[in-house]
Amino acid sequence: MISGGGTGGHIYPAVSIAQSLQEMLQDVDILFVGAKGKMEMTKVPEAGFEIVGLWISGIQRSLSIQNLMFPFKLISSIWNAFKLIRSFKPDAVVGVGGYASGPLLYAASAKKIPTLIQEQNSYAGLTNKLLAKRVDKICVAHGGMEKYFPADKLVVTGNPVRKTILLRDSLKEEAHRFFGLDPERKTILIIGGSLGARSVNEMILAGYEQLVASGYQVIWQTGGYYFEEMKRRIPQASDRIVIKDFVREMNFAYALADVVISRAGALSIAELMLTGKPAILVPSPNVAEDHQTINAMALAERDAAVLVKDNEGMEKLIQTTLELVEDEKRKEELSKNIKGMSLPNAPRDIANEILKLIA
Repeated sequence: MISGGGTGGHIYPAVSIAQSLQEMLQDVDILFVGAKGKMEMTKVPEAGFEIVGLWISGIQRSLSIQNLMFPFKLISSIWNAFKLIRSFKPDAVVGVGGYASGPLLYAASAKKIPTLIQEQNSYAGLTNKLLAKRVDKICVAHGGMEKYFPADKLVVTGNPVRKTILLRDSLKEEAHRFFGLDPERKTILIIGGSLGARSVNEMILAGYEQLVASGYQVIWQTGGYYFEEMKRRIPQASDRIVIKDFVREMNFAYALADVVISRAGALSIAELMLTGKPAILVPSPNVAEDHQTINAMALAERDAAVLVKDNEGMEKLIQTTLELVEDEKRKEELSKNIKGMSLPNAPRDIANEILKLIA
């Protein structure tokens, strides 16, 4: 059983681990457990896996009726997690973060079933910190995580990413046709995370006319929440700027990108490492303990990415991007350094750790 979700940053690593288990085992049954109403309930079936949902959500920072419901949701989810474990009889249970992983891993550990959690960020999430003492193994993306987790349980594996983003030389021609873009022009890719990012979208709107005037091509993933609004607010349509709510064909998008503008979530960074793309990171300030800034600084300090703070993006982002697109030497340095930080075998390494637990 594998649990995790809420954002693509939890879902896609979980799917990658499941795919590796399928490749390594001739006969394996995998059941995903998510949170009802969250994006994993559609994204996991799209990847070909069965998923069931628990009635669970997080605690809101502000006073909310949802907070009053939380104890009831938690009790319900733990009860149903025990029922799922009794019926599915898993040999191992894996959590990658997200609301549903807490109740499921709690129930699995109580039943003495081998358990493993995977932490994507350089700052440990609340659910994983609460589970750390109960589980058998903890796979992390970065060294130095002993400050959050028991050292004897840690294995540095890196972050698993979608196999579909792996690039090949023949991909560019197909990608240009897919997006309807010119092979002779440079391309900027803008991704604000799987759910989008309002402040990044506002930065792009503020510099939209500069982008059009530059002559560069742009693939802009707005996120579903903001898609219609962004289309409505653009000053003018341009056939060189492709606006999408969500880009499923990320291998095409990365293949064309000369520079990527991205949030600094763990999955986004892992994909940038694997593809070796020069990146400008705009960390979200609205995450626990500002962990995206910590993620981004870890790269910027190694000259593996450019950091633009969210509160400086309206003034700096577009100009910084246009300068980087033109600077071939700088792009080459960033690409070499970020690719050197990648751990491309992460899904298989995590799958191996799971198999060791049940051997």
